[in-house]
Amino acid sequence: MSGALGLLAQVRIHERDSGKLSCVQDNGICPSWIAHHLGDYGSPLWKHVELVLSSVLIGFAIAFALALLAHRRRWLTGPIIGVTGILYTIPSLALFAILIPITGFGFLTALIPLTSYTLLILFRNIIAGLDNVPDEARDAARGMGFTEQQLLWKVELPLALPEIFAGLRVATTTNVGLAALAFYAGAGGLGQQILSDIAFKSNVLVAGGLCVVLAFVLDLGLLAVQRVLLPWQRTLAT
Repeated sequence: MSGALGLLAQVRIHERDSGKLSCVQDNGICPSWIAHHLGDYGSPLWKHVELVLSSVLIGFAIAFALALLAHRRRWLTGPIIGVTGILYTIPSLALFAILIPITGFGFLTALIPLTSYTLLILFRNIIAGLDNVPDEARDAARGMGFTEQQLLWKVELPLALPEIFAGLRVATTTNVGLAALAFYAGAGGLGQQILSDIAFKSNVLVAGGLCVVLAFVLDLGLLAVQRVLLPWQRTLAT
């Protein structure tokens, strides 16, 4: 990235000295510059993907465990929603500032807030999915001799998957945007690329556009997985 910025600075100085007002010097949207510098965004994009996927996967594991616990002990649902709701409302920059003295600058400091922001969305969707399982399905499974564990894993969770995937899609696309602030914690990502030259429209267009494309691709990927795992939904839709 520093090499690209140095090259950009040299181009601007040369054009300024030669008296020519180019697209780059004018901080405009320059197709030729974009075409020659797309490779500079590979590393920030990968770091952004790493932040998003890691936070969503860890958040899902935590939310799933909490949801299974609350499904058996219903009184826990309210307190868990309350705590995860508080975490969701804490501004990301404030949480970064709190964590930096403890965990320092880097990936972990960005990962903790990003993970915490997924918990409320994922927990509520998993609980909603389990609650929406028809009583007839539970009664039929018990009539067939299913234990409570078998009922959970073979009946309730499969029928709850549409709501679970809906939560995953919301949490993932939301975190693509939040991860753009991770550069304040020293974790890099596309947000750092934007800040590196925020006045240059081409740079902002490419980095911001990659965030949008990433959110779109991840959402389509989850939708594709959902369609593969839930073929009966396609049948019902037809």
